[in-house]
Amino acid sequence: MLLAGAPLLSASDLHVGAATLDITPARPVPLDGQMHVRISESAATPIVVTALALESRDSDRVLDQAIMVSCDIVAIREGVIEKVREKAKDKLPGFDLNKLFLNATHTHTAPVTMKGEHYRLLRSDVMKPEEYTDFMTDRIVEAASLSWTQRKPGKAGWGQGQAVIAQNRRATYADGSAKMYGATNVPEFRGIEGYEDHNLNVLFFWDLKDQLVATAVNVPCPSQEVEGLKVVHADFWDPVRRQLRERHGKDLHILAWTGAGGDQVPRPMYDKAADERMRRLRGLTRLEEVARRVVRGWEEAYEGAKLEPVTGALLDHRVEKINLPWRVVTETELTNAQKEVEKYKDVPGEQWKHLWNKSVVDRYETEKAGTSGTFEMELHVLRLGDVAIATNEFELYTDYGVQMKARSPAVQTFLIQLTGSGGYLPTPRAVAGGSYSAIIQSSRVGPEGGQVLVDRTVENLNALWSKK
Repeated sequence: MLLAGAPLLSASDLHVGAATLDITPARPVPLDGQMHVRISESAATPIVVTALALESRDSDRVLDQAIMVSCDIVAIREGVIEKVREKAKDKLPGFDLNKLFLNATHTHTAPVTMKGEHYRLLRSDVMKPEEYTDFMTDRIVEAASLSWTQRKPGKAGWGQGQAVIAQNRRATYADGSAKMYGATNVPEFRGIEGYEDHNLNVLFFWDLKDQLVATAVNVPCPSQEVEGLKVVHADFWDPVRRQLRERHGKDLHILAWTGAGGDQVPRPMYDKAADERMRRLRGLTRLEEVARRVVRGWEEAYEGAKLEPVTGALLDHRVEKINLPWRVVTETELTNAQKEVEKYKDVPGEQWKHLWNKSVVDRYETEKAGTSGTFEMELHVLRLGDVAIATNEFELYTDYGVQMKARSPAVQTFLIQLTGSGGYLPTPRAVAGGSYSAIIQSSRVGPEGGQVLVDRTVENLNALWSKK
């Protein structure tokens, strides 16, 4: 699907293009997001990539650029963005490839795109991760190229609605411990560990005939409603896209941006019976209920944004490599990881757990040798009119996102996580509580690095707003 642009009626400072392409595999694939191998049995929904190209101009002079691509996969695994930029070299004339970035929606029912030994034992009819990744990156480049070549003068708008999607998934207990998806109906339960962000930030893009052509929807929660299935599935983004296109045009391009939601899930931790009853009364599945809330919040944002469309919203896009300290492996963590390495090293089907723990042992050895260095992350910060956009490569705990939004100079701040594959980035209280997503195996960068990430992001945003 291409952007249906209007004729050039007048000069415009902001040029917009968009494209959406299918990345659904034609054959069975290993599915990402679990610690065991799942092979897809069918495609329950399409999965897609959506590209949005923006260019700010002063007459014929280019001021700045961006191409942003949302992908229905778990994460942007190591090497994927480099592969995309290499393939795009001759397909995006006049575009700075450093200003192209990808993000994942974190659906747990999408193909594996990672290298390594995790998925070495596959049937002959199964598409291998390397083969799928090659196909997917071709489609990403094609979508980016289409969005770039189809860019035309347009208008931008922004708005905020509310949608109760994110539910913090870490229960805390009387002994100070915490557990992801822990029981809440026990005497030891003391509360939910962290904050939940229910603001739904939305960007809108119109052509010069006021036709809505693209939107970016920022939900501070990963798409993990149907995570355990053996099918390819875009999760709640599929019904969200279908409902928005039914209401606002079949060619509407919808970027799915996951905000800071490393400790969130779109399922309740308590009041489950009440939730189930209300869905039954409405005749909705959990997937349909989540989509209903997102679409309702989107409509709230649209009602305001369409009253104030901005022609010529200036785009300013900064890209910076920032260095974050690795989370230090303690002696206790090393001992525990070594035990798990021995436990799983010769167990068929448990390669993931073996390698997951071995990575901790390897990190400890580099620390002791003084060769660990730092975790280098590519940070994108953008100003579009009164709006700020900032990226990170992690499953970032919501508290860090709240800090960034609270300290941002923008009227409205969009945070996009999983532009890489940095793992979970937990808070100090999560590390103290333990459990999956906060333990060392889950986390390459810890709270110290999380604070550096917050500070560097805010510094870069302030720099955009301090320009004369």
